[in-house]
Amino acid sequence: MSKAPRRARPTSIRRRTREGGYTLVELLVVITIIGLLAALVGPRVLNYLGDSKVKTAKIQIQGFASALDLFYLDAGRYPSSSEGLNALVQRPSGVGAWNGPYLKGGQVPADPWGKAYIYRAPGPNAPYEIVSRGADGQEGGTGNAADISSAAKTAAP
Repeated sequence: MSKAPRRARPTSIRRRTREGGYTLVELLVVITIIGLLAALVGPRVLNYLGDSKVKTAKIQIQGFASALDLFYLDAGRYPSSSEGLNALVQRPSGVGAWNGPYLKGGQVPADPWGKAYIYRAPGPNAPYEIVSRGADGQEGGTGNAADISSAAKTAAP
């Protein structure tokens, strides 16, 4: 008695093919879910980014204030408006005792939006004022575009 050769079952071939991948509908459902999550989470992440830039500017201004106090202890005065914050990294003319640079890196950093800080001496209510114009780069503004100053407390964004 001879045995007939076995044939491959077509249904088992189809079954193995399905188990190896995903259907188009499954992929579309996953992509839709990911898109919805991105739409919900994205704006919150961008808002946190804006808030972190405001906090960074406030911390940098506090760092400038500490460096200006060290300059004052050495020179007996704060830098003039014309000398600006550069007096913290380069010896200004006419200053005898200068133990700088008072800022790490040897340069005055820009604000988190890439613009230079504004330094005024004397300030409105203090010996100096350091100002960042915020996200819009213009005077005034609200939220992340509000001015950040060493002389006045700004409202929380």
